[in-house]
Amino acid sequence: MQNKNLKVLVECAIMVALATVLSYIKVYEFPFGGSITLLSMMPILIISFRRGIAAGLGSAFVYSLIQLIQGAGNFVWVSTPMGVFGSVVLDFILPFTLLGLAGIFYNDRQRGKRAIVSIIAGTFMVLLLRYSSHVLSGGIIWYEISKEFAEEGDWILTTGRWVYSLGYNIMYMGPEAAITLAASPLIFKLKDIIK
Repeated sequence: MQNKNLKVLVECAIMVALATVLSYIKVYEFPFGGSITLLSMMPILIISFRRGIAAGLGSAFVYSLIQLIQGAGNFVWVSTPMGVFGSVVLDFILPFTLLGLAGIFYNDRQRGKRAIVSIIAGTFMVLLLRYSSHVLSGGIIWYEISKEFAEEGDWILTTGRWVYSLGYNIMYMGPEAAITLAASPLIFKLKDIIK
């Protein structure tokens, strides 16, 4: 039993490290945070499907802390301690930890189309939850900050906070989610590679 726990722990650590490396491969990076990466969420999703949501949430939480460290430079724009706290929670801890819930619809007894559908459904759900968290942060924290740097004619000056946040966050989460969803059926094959 102890040997199995060690194996799961090592596997989680490897997947968190792989997710971190992939998060540095940016297809595009946006000025106020957010980027399109090369499947950086996939290793965390694989852990959730392979080892269950407890291991998934634990790995995702560690990954969220690493993302927080990587994105700490963004806090220079936030002028209040409450704003920094909100950004820590809504931009990093919550959205990246929620990735660990991907395996909620899946179990090892599922086969074929049913397994693939549960993988796609779990992946879609966590991507939507991550997007929602970023939208909350954008509307509550980043809207006012972004307006300060807007130039005449910028679309942020003609929209409300929620339209701005929905739009800004879909610009990077849309492609990121599309890439991840398109690749998610591969999880069915990849999750059993190391048995």
